[in-house]
Amino acid sequence: MSAQTELHQTGTDDAAPAAGTSVTTVYQVKGMTCGHCEGAVASELGELDGVSSVRAAAASGQVTVVSAAPLDEEAVRAAVDEAGYELVGRA
Repeated sequence: MSAQTELHQTGTDDAAPAAGTSVTTVYQVKGMTCGHCEGAVASELGELDGVSSVRAAAASGQVTVVSAAPLDEEAVRAAVDEAGYELVGRA
């Protein structure tokens, strides 16, 4: 069983013009080893515009992001870097 941290945001999602549509992207992040790491990455990514949920799993290094539209990879990279980890790319 792997530990995972999930962050859900509410508010702006309900006002999205295309209700019910979302984009799910899985990223590979290097350096996460624990629940604190998962939380730091999830928190930073959750602040990006359009993100409705983030699920990070240190065991696999994968972070699943659900957003209203595709995210700019440089913005994702900057958020992961701000958390203190390295974005490898899409999983």
